[in-house]
Amino acid sequence: MLTDPIADLLTRIRNAGLARHEDCKMPHSKLKERIVAVLTSEGCLGGYSTTEEGGHKKLVVVLKYDDQRRPVIEKIRRVSMPGRRVYVRHDRIARVRSGLGLSVLSTSRGVMTDSEARRLKVGGEIICEVW
Repeated sequence: MLTDPIADLLTRIRNAGLARHEDCKMPHSKLKERIVAVLTSEGCLGGYSTTEEGGHKKLVVVLKYDDQRRPVIEKIRRVSMPGRRVYVRHDRIARVRSGLGLSVLSTSRGVMTDSEARRLKVGGEIICEVW
């Protein structure tokens, strides 16, 4: 049993990138799939798919590298944790690395990036920051 499955997702992505793996597998959940979908649409990841192994769904995340085989995701940091939730209004969402990075938020309209939340004028819980 995991205490924080989102932190496990981010750690697996970070470790697989440092080890230069092509992809990484993890247990599936709808929230994890939505977070990976947002990171894929922003160009941080190469893609994702779901598979079935031993009667359990798995999420397979394809990592993305630049021309010199460095991971596109330089850092990925969990902001809101089970013991410390971080909520923001749409006008208080901070820019990550002066706009070079992005935040992933869980809002009433679903999981989205910080720029999309500002545009739609919705606040929510900051899940993680990526740069």
